[in-house]
Amino acid sequence: MRKFWSGSFRRRLFWAFLAAAMVPLLLCAGSLLQIFRLQLNDAARTEAQAHLNSALYAVKTAYDGFARAAERLAGEDVVTAALAGSQEDSAQVYNSLFQAVQEVRSYARFALYDGRGQWRYPTQAAPAERTLPVNWGVLRAARQAGGLRFVACEDVNAQGEPLLQGAAPLYGPEGGLDGYLVVSLYQSGLRQLVAGKYGVQNSLLVVDRFWQPVYCDQPSQAAARAARLRQHLLAGGDLETAEEDFICTAAQQPDTGLYLILQRPQVFNRNTLDLLYTVSLGCAALGVLICVGLSWKLSRQMFRPIQHLHSAIQAVGQNDLNVRVQLDQDDELGELAKRFDGMVAALKHNQEQLVENQRELNQAQIRMLQAQLNPHFLCNTLDTMKWISKINQVPQVAVMSTDLADILRFCISPEEFVPLRREAEILQRYMEIQHIRMSGAISFRLDLPEELADCLTPKMILQPLVENAVLHGVDGAEHGEIWVRARETGGKLQIQVLDNGRGLPEELLGPYACRDRELSRGHLGLYNVDTILIKYYGEGFGLYLENRTDGPGAVVTATLPIRREEKAQC
Repeated sequence: MRKFWSGSFRRRLFWAFLAAAMVPLLLCAGSLLQIFRLQLNDAARTEAQAHLNSALYAVKTAYDGFARAAERLAGEDVVTAALAGSQEDSAQVYNSLFQAVQEVRSYARFALYDGRGQWRYPTQAAPAERTLPVNWGVLRAARQAGGLRFVACEDVNAQGEPLLQGAAPLYGPEGGLDGYLVVSLYQSGLRQLVAGKYGVQNSLLVVDRFWQPVYCDQPSQAAARAARLRQHLLAGGDLETAEEDFICTAAQQPDTGLYLILQRPQVFNRNTLDLLYTVSLGCAALGVLICVGLSWKLSRQMFRPIQHLHSAIQAVGQNDLNVRVQLDQDDELGELAKRFDGMVAALKHNQEQLVENQRELNQAQIRMLQAQLNPHFLCNTLDTMKWISKINQVPQVAVMSTDLADILRFCISPEEFVPLRREAEILQRYMEIQHIRMSGAISFRLDLPEELADCLTPKMILQPLVENAVLHGVDGAEHGEIWVRARETGGKLQIQVLDNGRGLPEELLGPYACRDRELSRGHLGLYNVDTILIKYYGEGFGLYLENRTDGPGAVVTATLPIRREEKAQC
């Protein structure tokens, strides 16, 4: 891919135009498709929720009707007497029963049971089992709840058997239990109850709180569907993704404790998705063809002036500075061509100027080589003076000539950094000269620990500091003292130059980096040393000036990092 992209600019330009056209097109198409899909799904969810609410309302209405029937029958003298066994005219009992369940009689079958669970008065034919246990099942649930309660029966596919059975206790005027109103819902009644409530294409599954199927519009699939949904939920999934081609929505009816699960087909099923993909691919192919044509035309049109620039650049690469690009365009490429022509003209002028500068530079280098001969000539002359002084027995002249020659050789040496011991040796040569010049009126002490002797310092940084102490500190004193000492402090090398002179003025105290060259007039050596330290090591280093607290004089402290000849940290 990288090799392909690094090919011709025209090809890259073509692919860039193609990508610029295709990416927004595909993004817009994908976004619109996604928005369309989401809107359809939202509409389907809203519709499914409306159907589910309608089915819930139907179950709620039926439950309220059953509860009202139980309330009407509770406390009726006829019913109380009949369930107690003292009523012989059953017509009045049936009349009360049918009137109480009139509004919901089409959905369920009703029967009156006495307090012992014995079947007494039904609205339909007698059941196979005429006795219901009072210590478990629906009667116990109703008695514990103090109202109407439902339980699911064993088999949702059972023919002629109730799918859902409920019971409500009937209490007399004195609060005693007279009996029970038992409600039995069969397949046909449940289908009639929810018919037309959940849509034509949807499917309804009703389970109890233990996920035992109660009703399904496809009874043969009820148990398998309930088990599959329950297993999917226990695995951490949700109902919407439980079925591949369907989306499930569930809600609980709190009065009955039943869960109603509405199953609706996917908005985009497999056939719809295949059709959608086919149409999308066809539109994408058409869009690609259009984008390819436009990209080819634009890349060709834009590459033509670039090709002219390329040819001109090749000519310049062959040292033809008379070439010019002629583009009659009022756009960025035209501006680029004009700037290129100006650049070539400036390059031609600079080339001519460079030839002239090189000639002058060669002459300057020749003069520099000639100037470098002077220090060597001075060293040779001083060496001659030394031997003449020895012959004539003037030892001071010999010492001064030797020291000065060593200093000059040190100054013209090519090294930028030298060990501290070498810097100290040159400093001692300098102080020998000053001792002779001042007739012994100045003394010098050097405190250099052996462990710091190999630390590297910039060349000739101590001599200007000591010279400043001589000129501005102890010059003219009866007995001047200069003390140079080196210490390691906080991982840094500190070199201090102390004197017993008249001290420093207030304006010079503190860090020296805050002063410019004009303000340092008369102390140019300090300025140069401070500048060298800062340029080499940064703002955290340099000179610090202060007056001594233990007597007269000044202290100049140079701070620099500890680096040894082996370039390892001290």
